[in-house]
Amino acid sequence: MQICKIVGDVVSTIKNSHLQGHKLLLVQPVALDLKTPAGAAMIAIDKVSAGKDDLVLVNKEGSSARLLLEDEEIPVQAVIVGIIDGIDVEENDRGK
Repeated sequence: MQICKIVGDVVSTIKNSHLQGHKLLLVQPVALDLKTPAGAAMIAIDKVSAGKDDLVLVNKEGSSARLLLEDEEIPVQAVIVGIIDGIDVEENDRGK
């Protein structure tokens, strides 16, 4: 799973029939500072009603995503499975 920020909507009037009824969002993986991009943006199916600028938890495994959506034929790799309210990260004393 990855921590990502919602950076946009994806609108598609013609799409695979298995994607009908699913909201598609553009997500950007972020580092633990929650601001620095940490990888390429990707399209994810939204299962939690996320919105612009929300921090979200993204499951980025095709077979797991298909299990979550209960559709073995859906062409999807990433699913938004949670909205993040906050993250607590302990300081690492190494290197000080």
